[in-house]
Amino acid sequence: MLFKPSQLAIATHCALFLLVLPVTHANAESSTQATENQTSMERMIITGSRSAERIEEVPSSVTLIEQQTLAQDMLMTSQLQNLLAFRVPGLAPSTGTSSNSGQNLRGRAALVMIDGVPQSTPLRNGKLGISSIDAGVIERIEVIKGATSIYGNGASGGIINYITKRASEDKARVKVGASSKFSAVKLQDSAGYRVDTSIDGTVDNFSYVFSAITEKTGVERDSEGDAIGLVYGLSETKSNNYFTKLGYQLDDDKSIQLTYNYYEAQQESDYIDVVGNANTGEKTYSIDNTTGIVKLGVPQGPRGNHNLMLKYVDQDIFTNTQLTVDGYLQKIENMFFFSTALANLSEGYEGGQSFIKSEKKGLRVNFATQVDWDNVESTFIYGIDALQDISSQPLEDGRIWVPEMDMRNLAVYLQTKFVIADDWVIKAGIRQDSVDLTVDDYQTLKLCRTPSTCSVPFDVTGGELTYNSTTYNIGLRYNMNEFFNPFMSFSQGADISDIGRLLRTATVDDIALIRTESSIVDNYEIGFSGQLGDLNYEIAAYRSKSELGTSNSFDATTGIYLPVRAPQKIWGYEAQVDYRVLDNLNTGLSYSWVEGKDTETDTYIDGGTISPPKLTAYISWQPVEEASIGINYMYVGDRDRFEPVDGAYIGSQGPIENYNVVNLTSSYQLNNWQLSLGVENLLNEDYFSARSQASTNASYYTQALGTTINVGIKASF
Repeated sequence: MLFKPSQLAIATHCALFLLVLPVTHANAESSTQATENQTSMERMIITGSRSAERIEEVPSSVTLIEQQTLAQDMLMTSQLQNLLAFRVPGLAPSTGTSSNSGQNLRGRAALVMIDGVPQSTPLRNGKLGISSIDAGVIERIEVIKGATSIYGNGASGGIINYITKRASEDKARVKVGASSKFSAVKLQDSAGYRVDTSIDGTVDNFSYVFSAITEKTGVERDSEGDAIGLVYGLSETKSNNYFTKLGYQLDDDKSIQLTYNYYEAQQESDYIDVVGNANTGEKTYSIDNTTGIVKLGVPQGPRGNHNLMLKYVDQDIFTNTQLTVDGYLQKIENMFFFSTALANLSEGYEGGQSFIKSEKKGLRVNFATQVDWDNVESTFIYGIDALQDISSQPLEDGRIWVPEMDMRNLAVYLQTKFVIADDWVIKAGIRQDSVDLTVDDYQTLKLCRTPSTCSVPFDVTGGELTYNSTTYNIGLRYNMNEFFNPFMSFSQGADISDIGRLLRTATVDDIALIRTESSIVDNYEIGFSGQLGDLNYEIAAYRSKSELGTSNSFDATTGIYLPVRAPQKIWGYEAQVDYRVLDNLNTGLSYSWVEGKDTETDTYIDGGTISPPKLTAYISWQPVEEASIGINYMYVGDRDRFEPVDGAYIGSQGPIENYNVVNLTSSYQLNNWQLSLGVENLLNEDYFSARSQASTNASYYTQALGTTINVGIKASF
């Protein structure tokens, strides 16, 4: 055993933290200087190397969603799946639900984090991590694409890091907002509400942020006015987010900061589903429950996700070296929908409702040392990561589907960066992970598709699985001039596949016989970026491969999805252009394309992993100083790689037909007040999301949201 859970818990509770970035914040002497400082901050990222660095020094693709952009998009919707799908090239289109299943990053899983703390649950990946916080408490979002071992397991496709809001450097700032969202196609039962309040400020050396957000959605309706199906649905969902951040500047170099975030989102609907058929084109929708029969199950969704983070930073622990010590505690319970697939009538179960339960305790010690000589600026980032992750998937009725998995991970790493003559950037790193995973003896769950067709439960001997992996990365960037800056990189990520899914579908009597090996993902990327006057662009091509797969395949005999353990390759490219037409008019577009194959069988990977082509475009116009208007456009292309089996598509192999979506945002500022109007699906496009089309699961075959209006008012004091 690398370390005892009790030792980790003690270390975590005793650790001190700081969220202050290694960037000097000077007081603005003028509005011009303040703008320049803000622009400088917006060009900095911390996710890629754990230390603040300029985007111009990163030899790989990065997407930043800055506060201004995020605030504008939130005038239309607060759903992060939708916001990210539009703003991040390489991220699959939104499912339009609470689930990000199929919403992969470059065809592989992304690790979702809040201020660097993992929200994803790789041991039993329920693919609900994107919706783990309310967008209203996010300052900015950093997305690093491609496999990475910087933060450990679960980042085979990259990282999505939500950076939470900072306190203002002035007196108390109070913000209050209220809005209502409703269907423009059919108003009945569709109106909801959102209330967002916050206060933040700085008093001497003490800073604070307090935020409380409550949102209640009405019945979501498609382009025909029908209520959208409830599985992973967002209809009649009430969410609460309570956020606190407290900081104290001990002296010029040392700071401490405590952050706590609580998030829940429970769907409590009186509607019931009318199940369709994806192969015949009959959509699934919902209707008001007038049968008098009580619905089975409890509300679905996150029912109390807690994140406690403490950080301490010494900017000058010794010569030219910064120390960051941070630890975190996290508790997650994500409830799935009630499913008759979890039935066992002989034992009195008409179905079942599972939830993912995960508790994490982590401690990280990070050093960043800068050494300069002649024309070379060098940075060395090194440290230790310790993590305990206890995850399981029980059923609400007390049955156990996935037994408790106790993972203890200890890692050491070194990341280096050399900036030569201000033009050449060379980055290289290594990380060594040692993982112990313990599972007690358990029995697989007996499930019955019909009263006479049941799975055979297996008594499985548990034990301890050990993983040791060493991953590397190296990158090169040449900032030739402002017009053309090429880059190339190789990076690896170690991914312990969805162990929980492997355990729950075991057909052997010993855990040692299950293929639970970790998958090493090799990622290659080449691209270039630049600026031509008021035009900024970036183009990148990539390829990733793994000897063991990181996706799932459908077993038509059992009706369940099984992990793919065969070699895979995924490749694609992305392009993004932004153009400032006038001082008050900006526009841009992006295009991303990805494809993948299981190389052992030379067959394409299904739509649960590989998304269709995606094109986005936007226009942002400020006709007068007080008003702004934005139009977003998304085109999702075709993908048809599979043939029907016995006249019907199976699994996630359904053909995807293209669709177009146009959204509108607008606002008007009147002194301290802001009036806003947002419209999703402005043209009331009649379409099914890419995930809905690809999947043959009837419960997922729901039409997307029809024209929906969001009106709001905000005040700042």
